[in-house]
Amino acid sequence: MREANPIVRLALELGPSPLVGLLAVKVVATMLAIYCVRRARLRLLSRVNWFFAALIAWNLLVLIVSSPALGMRI
Repeated sequence: MREANPIVRLALELGPSPLVGLLAVKVVATMLAIYCVRRARLRLLSRVNWFFAALIAWNLLVLIVSSPALGMRI
């Protein structure tokens, strides 16, 4: 499967290794969360959390459906 998020995909391609690229994206996301908390942007942070929860659910669905054990492909 290919990464659908263009920002994450770019970080994975430009980093010296995929792990470093992924860690860089996670550090930036954590810094944005800290910024939202410190600036009392809790409503924005809540919306972003719901978005990422939906994204994780979608990723899990794709992994399950594309599982070789099920013999399906998206």
